[in-house]
Amino acid sequence: MAIHALYVLSPQWKSVGGLLDESINGPYFRAVKSTRRTLVGSTTINGIEVFVKRVNSDSWVKGLVARVCGSHAQRTIRGARLLGSVGCSFPTILAVFERRRHASVATSYIVTEYLRRPKTLSRFALADGRDYAWRRRLSKALAQAIRTLHDAGCYTRDLQETNLMLESHDGMPKLYFTDLEDFRWLPIVPQYLKLRNLLQLDRSIGRFVSRTDRLRFLHNYLGDNLNRAKLHTVVARLYRMRQRAERRRIRRKRLDPIITPWSAQLRAADISRSRINCTISPTD
Repeated sequence: MAIHALYVLSPQWKSVGGLLDESINGPYFRAVKSTRRTLVGSTTINGIEVFVKRVNSDSWVKGLVARVCGSHAQRTIRGARLLGSVGCSFPTILAVFERRRHASVATSYIVTEYLRRPKTLSRFALADGRDYAWRRRLSKALAQAIRTLHDAGCYTRDLQETNLMLESHDGMPKLYFTDLEDFRWLPIVPQYLKLRNLLQLDRSIGRFVSRTDRLRFLHNYLGDNLNRAKLHTVVARLYRMRQRAERRRIRRKRLDPIITPWSAQLRAADISRSRINCTISPTD
């Protein structure tokens, strides 16, 4: 399978593509997320500490669709350009590669800079949770970043608190967006997409911060000139969206079928028939 460089920050990163699998499988790779398709962690390449994300395609057909519609690597480059045009911060992309098999994308690799002291939003918020003035600064900075994103026509399909990394610079929090492949652009972001991003963030961060802090963030996002009636309207709409999402989650959990393989069904049928035959004694 050939590996192709889609983007490199400098020529020295062009030859890194062939070393990625070796580095990922090496003893110095520190994984922070590992699933069937995705592996994320930090390692050292050419003496430089970097962050690597590898995403495998489920099948050859899906890899072919990704080649046409956009793989994780291609969408990451597109998302970085969007955030760069808006002025939002994200870890610097050093190189992006694709491993292809017969025109199908088998694996995507994204290599980014290594943040020295990053924390997720929840850990960052809890670190100095008792400092009221500090929490206000954090809430205002986060709300301003997301408001800037939406006002520029950008939104993300997955605004989880784990996709927001923060660092402290001179006592002020600096926000970095990650998972750049989920960012999209529209001329005008509809209200329901804005609220969906706010709901995603609220559901992921809600168990870590108080209700007062969540309302403060919402007020900072909507603006200082917001009247009380409009704030109540937005909160009520977010509550209804949250209730619908919970009902869908419960409904999916109840209706998810447990599919038994056909061979297992045949074995179960044979066992039941053998038990029935054993209980019937022959008659003279």
